[in-house]
Amino acid sequence: MKLRTYLVEDNATIRENLIGTLEELASVQAVGVAETEADGKAWLTSHPNQWDLAIVDLFLRQGSGLGVLAACRERQAHQKIVVLSNYATPDIRARCAQLGVDAVFDKSNEIDALLDYCIARSEDAGLNQ
Repeated sequence: MKLRTYLVEDNATIRENLIGTLEELASVQAVGVAETEADGKAWLTSHPNQWDLAIVDLFLRQGSGLGVLAACRERQAHQKIVVLSNYATPDIRARCAQLGVDAVFDKSNEIDALLDYCIARSEDAGLNQ
């Protein structure tokens, strides 16, 4: 089994490259994507048994990743939510922590850390191939 991952990201290039990288280098399977707050909230909350990890960007085509994070505060213990943003400032990190986010990664210089996080999560869950 692989870490079932849902991605909320409105930039198609980033989304496709991230999915390809995570599926190739970590034990990750993309189970879906959303470009807007409404679509991300709707899928994540209506499919509570179909995801292990959600990766959320904060600035979306419509709405905000903060709304997605708030909608997922009540999730199963094994489900993790991380933020991947160009705006991973101390204030944003603090706000994300208030919303129960498990980790925040900066798109510009913490992709390797996100990859390491995904690998560790799949190992913790016993999902290695």
